[in-house]
Amino acid sequence: MAGGKLSARQKMINLMYLVFIAMMAMNMSKEVLSAFGLMEAKFADANVSTADRNELLLADLKEKSSEKPKEFSVPAARAQQTEIASDKFYKYLESLKQDLLREGNYKIDSETGKLPFESMDKTDILDEAWFTGDRLTKKGDEVMANIAEYKSSILEVLSKDESYRGTADDFKKTFNTDKVENKDKKKIDWLNYHFQGFPAIASYTKLTAMQNDVRVAQANMLNLFLGKVVTEATTLNNYKAIVLPEKSAFFAGEKFQGRVVIGKYANVPPVKLVVQGKEVDLATAIDSSGAATLDFNVGNVGEHEIKGEFTFIENGKELPIPIEANYVVVPRPNSATISADKMNVVYRGVDNPMTISFAGVSDNKVVANAPGLNKVGNGKYVMKAGTGRDVTINVTATLDDGTRVTDSKQFRIKDIPAPTGTISGQSGVVKLPKRNVEVGTVGAKLDDFVFDLPIQTTSFKIKVPGQPTVNVAGTKMNSQAKAAIKRARKGDNITIFDIKAKIQGNNTYRLKNVSPVVVEVTN
Repeated sequence: MAGGKLSARQKMINLMYLVFIAMMAMNMSKEVLSAFGLMEAKFADANVSTADRNELLLADLKEKSSEKPKEFSVPAARAQQTEIASDKFYKYLESLKQDLLREGNYKIDSETGKLPFESMDKTDILDEAWFTGDRLTKKGDEVMANIAEYKSSILEVLSKDESYRGTADDFKKTFNTDKVENKDKKKIDWLNYHFQGFPAIASYTKLTAMQNDVRVAQANMLNLFLGKVVTEATTLNNYKAIVLPEKSAFFAGEKFQGRVVIGKYANVPPVKLVVQGKEVDLATAIDSSGAATLDFNVGNVGEHEIKGEFTFIENGKELPIPIEANYVVVPRPNSATISADKMNVVYRGVDNPMTISFAGVSDNKVVANAPGLNKVGNGKYVMKAGTGRDVTINVTATLDDGTRVTDSKQFRIKDIPAPTGTISGQSGVVKLPKRNVEVGTVGAKLDDFVFDLPIQTTSFKIKVPGQPTVNVAGTKMNSQAKAAIKRARKGDNITIFDIKAKIQGNNTYRLKNVSPVVVEVTN
């Protein structure tokens, strides 16, 4: 419709055409907004009815607790814990909805009790309240913190009993806030994915839907505490015989020492126990936790099997549970096992975690020495590499008979690789609008490095074609840089270079030069 000299009649036709398109879009928008409104109303109704049912379930549980305290007092206490956490989070979600109505100046119809669905099309209310640039505002952080607090409170209750595991897994899925993959196959933060850029009625509906998730989750837990939910059966058929040796390998000629338990120390007394073809005296073998103590010669070097059978009585019948396990007998050691937890080399400028041990020798009888090596726990060490190209770790172990054996291993020393410059998390040659460059954060990252090091950018330079180079301190564009960026044209390549960065908390190590990042202006 553009181009060439148009007559007054043609201009009028074009204008009418644009108005017609706008009216169609407006009508479609109202239909969509109304659809969200209807969904919100259904969720709201469901929340009321579910809350009523939950009150009845909780009252039933309290009554059972008074009638049968031994059986229901603990579930009733847990139900009250979940009620407190659920009500607190539900009310917080309601406060977010009221904030949305207030900021948008939306009023509920006093006669119908309905929201003004068709006028709730603003997208900037939550965008301004919860998001800023490439991070969340304080309010956005508050929203995520309240979700995390609710999840933590509920999962703490559900962690108290193994039979709650299925309900806990379902709860985690319902309130999962991991990053979400968008239509461009990029993973973005959960809050951005669900609330950024949506009309007010859509966000309001989502908050009501979350309230519905809270009430439904609470109902599931109340049913669980009342014993009305089918969970993993607690019958002994689901328990397993577990062999717990005192150590994973034994020297030739030693006696095997360990225990056999059923599941999680079920504390269910067996009527018979057979191990390696021989019946064991239950009076001396079974302790108060339900574990059976084993004591037999381990045999020669090599892999061996432990076979046997527990016999229990369930529902008046014998229930056999097989015992099946393996153990390995190894020769007495003459060499140490030394390995870097994350790499085949050690790096300057970082704490390199290492595991050092001698097979079959307890940690308190193993001594490791090397320049920059410090012990931090059982078998755990930290290496702070110094100068040079390699370092040798010497290990000495004292065996049970007093014999000392030694071993050593050499590691290469490398510098931390050069970081890659970034803007708004992107590196190399990227395409961005000028506005995104102005507000973007300049940083540095270590690509494919084995350590997650916190890199802090202290300064950088920016060059816009036709403009003088601007020096910037920190990670954000200053006024001079923004002025230069504003003069850039579409297709110009803005270069961000001479990026200065350091490892947070480490002022002594000097990183290699950070590679530049080039931005092609898209508008």
